[in-house]
Amino acid sequence: MLRAIVIDDIEKIRKENINIIRANCPGISIVGQADSVASGVKLIKQLTPDLVFLDVEMPDGTGFDLLQKLSPIAFKVIFITGYEDFAIRAFRFSAIDYLLKPLDGKELVEAVKKAEHALSTEVFDMKLHNLFTNLERPKNLQKLVLKTADKIYSVNIQDIINCESDKNYTTFYFINAPQLVVSTNLKEYETLLGPHNFFRTHKSHLINMTYFDHFIKSEGGNTIVMKNKSSVPLSVRKKEEFLVLLDSL
Repeated sequence: MLRAIVIDDIEKIRKENINIIRANCPGISIVGQADSVASGVKLIKQLTPDLVFLDVEMPDGTGFDLLQKLSPIAFKVIFITGYEDFAIRAFRFSAIDYLLKPLDGKELVEAVKKAEHALSTEVFDMKLHNLFTNLERPKNLQKLVLKTADKIYSVNIQDIINCESDKNYTTFYFINAPQLVVSTNLKEYETLLGPHNFFRTHKSHLINMTYFDHFIKSEGGNTIVMKNKSSVPLSVRKKEEFLVLLDSL
């Protein structure tokens, strides 16, 4: 059984979350609760829990501040936030689990299952490092966590030249590193990387416009050539949107 602590500054929400956790996760024992960064740090040191449900925004700081006071982290963390804000994007880029308030039972169960089967603390420390790096640059996220069949990587977003999908797999190509294959579809990365100068040229291709070199029109189809000399197809339905984008560069 996982020993867990719930940290949230609002008593009503904290109690509601505890009731939902108890109703949906019989494998979790709530051993304590706290209402601030300071009390949370003290309680974690005292009880050494397996899992912490951690609010993001509190009067005396954030959940991120709490973790930085406890490094290295010897417990699993599920963040809970009431805001669909920048932090959500930072979580997704860093491959760290979060839940939105009010808690949804099914999403809670899934997050707990992930926590139970999470990889080593070294991997979580790497994810946290990426999260903190991204939070320091709210207007320009820098790091993306990619999980292959046997490893987890931290990559610089601007080192990605393009992505190519094959069903539920996506291959990443980089400027000075070997390609990586991850078992996530391209749509997920289009959503994440779209705001960072990436463009979906085709159902199977996403490119970083920073590395665009030239565009070839031909009867056989339109082709985009990247600065590393690789060729990427441009679908007919994407051509007009792409040309408008080129005009704005």
